[in-house]
Amino acid sequence: MEESRKVRVSAGVAAGYATLNDTQAADGVWNSLPLEFRVQTWGDELYGTVPLDLKLEMPQEVVLSGDLAYWPPGHAFCIFFGPTPASEGDEPRAASAVTVFGHIEGDPTVFRAVKGGTKIRVERA
Repeated sequence: MEESRKVRVSAGVAAGYATLNDTQAADGVWNSLPLEFRVQTWGDELYGTVPLDLKLEMPQEVVLSGDLAYWPPGHAFCIFFGPTPASEGDEPRAASAVTVFGHIEGDPTVFRAVKGGTKIRVERA
């Protein structure tokens, strides 16, 4: 892979940088930037529909705080930063299997300040 692919994620008062991994999902996201969409909240997860149709790779339901993931059933870009209604304990857990394609650098809990309906922008850093 060439140099690391960094993106800036901004939503209202919250912003952070993330590095994309080397999955095909990350390629699809990178090649479609910039993306803008309105988010919904589900516990400590932000998600929104994006115009991408990506396949599930290395499916997982339990993810790390700070993970960026794609949820195929909803064509959704997801940002996890804590427990969701599906979690057991403090683990971030998706509603069903997702493809993790990147990770927020630093403290992902800054995204707790983002309310549903806020527009989020993801662009190359």
